[in-house]
Amino acid sequence: MQNNVFYTNKTLNVRGQLIDLSTPKIMGILNVTPDSFYDGGKFMDEKPILDQVKKMLDEGATFVDVGGYSSRPGASDISEEEETARVVPTIKLITKHFPQCIISIDTFRSSIAIKAVEAGASIINDISGGEQDPRMFKTVVSLDVPYILMHMRGTPRTMTTLTVYSNLLKDITDYFHSKIHQLHQLGAKDIIIDPGFGFAKTAEQSFELLHHLDYFKILGQPILAGISRKSMIWKTLDSTPEGALNGTTSLNTVALLKGASILRVHDVKEAVECLDLIEKVRP
Repeated sequence: MQNNVFYTNKTLNVRGQLIDLSTPKIMGILNVTPDSFYDGGKFMDEKPILDQVKKMLDEGATFVDVGGYSSRPGASDISEEEETARVVPTIKLITKHFPQCIISIDTFRSSIAIKAVEAGASIINDISGGEQDPRMFKTVVSLDVPYILMHMRGTPRTMTTLTVYSNLLKDITDYFHSKIHQLHQLGAKDIIIDPGFGFAKTAEQSFELLHHLDYFKILGQPILAGISRKSMIWKTLDSTPEGALNGTTSLNTVALLKGASILRVHDVKEAVECLDLIEKVRP
């Protein structure tokens, strides 16, 4: 498929700052959770948080994605109060020490999104695509921030049982088309789509999505690829999340060649190097 067949929005308006996505960007992951599948418990105190944010920004991250609710398969539910206590002080801390940092809040709760944006976040990253909170779409519009729309079925506790599709690509495309239409009807401007690798998808389905990632260009929205250290990599290689960096870089390369505009990663330096090299061979 030729890259110029479909028009894709390549500019993101973040609080009046225009981010050019014609050159893909890197989003660093900061999980302030005790139980995330790879980095759970590492960034619960001020110094580790600030050290990690500085490291990611120094290595070339454009965005830092803050999450306080683990979405690994089978993860436990937590209250809004607990999620708020994790993410709001973290966002305030980052904003204080790195005021130019563009922060994304990884949440499916509109109440958390509001508090996070008030604290300094500029993007909402919703793994549920508005399914878990019917107020989310109107909240995104009222806050006037970019919205990352991910595909998932069920919840982190049930998604592994919801992997049967009539036609994987068509079903997910129809989902995105419907959601994008709803958001546009409400007045949303900047939407990024995320196929949700591993979320209600088997490893085989996730690889199929990656192989056909450029198919989603028909939707006209920037594509985010979140593959970093996921089980589709380390289980395939009979390894562990800790041993999945090389595999992550390999699949990030594929994602970039297939048209991803944002890579969401744990390891920023390696992703930036991958991007720099891909740019040398991109037509």
